[in-house]
Amino acid sequence: MSTSGLNMSRRIRRTPYTDRVEQHGVRGFSVVNHMLLPKAFQPTVEEDYWHLREHVQLWDVSCQRQVQITGPDAARLVQWMTPRNISRARVGQCMYVPLVDDKGGMVNDPVLLKLAEDRFWLSIADSDVLLWAKGLALGARLDVTVVEPDISILSVQGPKAEDLMAKVFGEAVRNIRFFNFDFVDFNGTRQLVQRGGYSKQGGFEIYLNNGQLGSALWDLVWEAGRAFNMTPGCPNLIERIEGGLLSYGNEFTLENNPLECGLAKFCTLDGSVDFLGLKALQAIAAQGHEREMRGVLFDGGPGPTCGKPWPVMAGDQQVGQITSAMWSPRLKRNVGLSMIARSHWAPGQAVSVHCADGVIRPGEVSALPFA
Repeated sequence: MSTSGLNMSRRIRRTPYTDRVEQHGVRGFSVVNHMLLPKAFQPTVEEDYWHLREHVQLWDVSCQRQVQITGPDAARLVQWMTPRNISRARVGQCMYVPLVDDKGGMVNDPVLLKLAEDRFWLSIADSDVLLWAKGLALGARLDVTVVEPDISILSVQGPKAEDLMAKVFGEAVRNIRFFNFDFVDFNGTRQLVQRGGYSKQGGFEIYLNNGQLGSALWDLVWEAGRAFNMTPGCPNLIERIEGGLLSYGNEFTLENNPLECGLAKFCTLDGSVDFLGLKALQAIAAQGHEREMRGVLFDGGPGPTCGKPWPVMAGDQQVGQITSAMWSPRLKRNVGLSMIARSHWAPGQAVSVHCADGVIRPGEVSALPFA
């Protein structure tokens, strides 16, 4: 048994950076995509939050596994999986793509990287996409190869990230635009760097090809980061909620569709794009979805840990449930994420949140991201 509380085994995969993460005092892990994800370093989430907003952090997010799709029918398979039109994507571009099943349910919400006209990566959230993609390809008799490549993401996040990355890899990284990627040299190898990441503070993700280089890459970035007050870190719950970043398995699951998740702008439903859940999403759009993702701002002092959903009430009527929540030291209020019923989803709508500690906290619905 480890100090993380997890019973470690080969079923829970270590990452190329786990040794370094442990050396730097990780205080626990979560499991995402069957892999370890560090969940705490700083003494408190609030201290970590302020550091992320002011400096730079190094994150092991290898759990963002890649599903690589290559071959003559690669673009066809990717398009069949998502309602977002990918036909205009350029090589070197990233796209946020909801993946849906035949009922319009959210299978995953990865970042798509287009490496060539016949080669794509799906950088996935916490659900199994690899075997689903293989099944679709086999069932449709598509000429593609679907594999999980040896790619492990090391993320550099925070307002000082660009200066640090330029120091490590050269000034050219400053030219990488948001949600685009380019390649850098590392120890004689060609490595992909994308501008983006799971925070709103700015940063980059290094898609390390060859896990055996993990410790060397960590050490290189870490040593350069000393001059920028770098610390080890991980996705911060306060910053994630404030930024309106959704988490698969928390804010939505296969039971939800992209319209409910606020992702209508990524859905082409006019029939010009053929995808697996087209008819289902057209029907939902015609009828009108009954709930949609919103923020909730609420008072009553810091709430407890949101281990299971908290009812969101308007009078005696339940209009939603908080799925992630945290005290915001910047806003001096609790911030939460919830699917809210159409009748009450307008920003400013008064609600109350029935928290796990028995306290009913008054608040109101908010747009996302929180101001």
